[in-house]
Amino acid sequence: MAKKSEHIENDEKYKALAVNKGIAQPPIINPYRTKRMQRKHYSVDEYVQGILGGDISILSQAVTLIESSRHEHQLIAQQVIEQCLPHAGNARRIGITGVPGAGKSSFIETMGMYITNQGSKLAVLAIDPSSERSKGSILGDKTRMEELSVNPKAFIRPSPSAGSLGGVARKTRETIVLCEAAGFDTIFVETVGVGQSEIAVHSMVDFFLLIQLAGTGDELQGIKRGIMEMADGIIINKADGNNLNKAKLARVQFQNALHLFPIPDSGWFPQVLTCSSIEKTGIPEVWDMVEEYIKYTKTNSYFMTKRSRQAKYWMYETINETLKENFYNDEAIQHLLAENERKVLNSEISSFVAAKNMLDYYFGKK
Repeated sequence: MAKKSEHIENDEKYKALAVNKGIAQPPIINPYRTKRMQRKHYSVDEYVQGILGGDISILSQAVTLIESSRHEHQLIAQQVIEQCLPHAGNARRIGITGVPGAGKSSFIETMGMYITNQGSKLAVLAIDPSSERSKGSILGDKTRMEELSVNPKAFIRPSPSAGSLGGVARKTRETIVLCEAAGFDTIFVETVGVGQSEIAVHSMVDFFLLIQLAGTGDELQGIKRGIMEMADGIIINKADGNNLNKAKLARVQFQNALHLFPIPDSGWFPQVLTCSSIEKTGIPEVWDMVEEYIKYTKTNSYFMTKRSRQAKYWMYETINETLKENFYNDEAIQHLLAENERKVLNSEISSFVAAKNMLDYYFGKK
């Protein structure tokens, strides 16, 4: 008779059947992968030493702390930033914007390979738009920049906008500090190319580059006063093949349009150049323009004046952001908010009265 622990089919009376015992099922999660996924937790001093030593892994983890919404992570991140601050400030900060499809990622890769071949170390900070529905973000810049992403002299860090551009912009500025402390002498900040992102990025860079296209219809549609006035340089990308003559014509149109604007505070008159990221033409000229601008503004002292103005701006922006977070995270305010929202929707009080009630209560508590 077969034992209870064995298959009954193995009993002698079932000679035509034979069922083997089998093997134990392996675990669903690879135990070796679990071990690899466990990250080491560093102290503030270890973070700082790693960053100053150029350790990309520690730099990446420090940036993750900056982007984290957890209070304990923010405390560590701010201490790391404070200690890295004396070692920052020596890089060229360049903002890059343009409509979706203008070829920003292709341009950054081509330009990045060009300047790293000249001995520079480049950090690319890209703000990726997040879905308003799922709050997710593709973060695909490393995929688009295949060659640059494996360059040992380059560091690419995409960040989701997550619906709060002001908060992400502030964290991007803090990331710049860490990248400069890690030895990167050139910082590219790529905008999402929509909404108010250009203004936020303009307030943290030395040179603001606008990428435009030709041959997409009425080129004058791309001449918007606000963004044009912020640009220190304009390039007409994809100036190759059948599009070359159109790019040259667009260059003249943009250059003429710039004469209608007042001279910037820097005293620098923005240049308009053409280039092709695919054929790698016009890239050295674009970089020469950037270096010429930085040299010019350092000579007339505008460079440091602008950085001082930006530091002051971000102090106030941080105050505003912190006050906003503190207000909405207050438990009493959250309950009061629901009550006042109900009254507003029922037309019992106006929106302005509801806001005043909550603010009076909040500041009264303080």
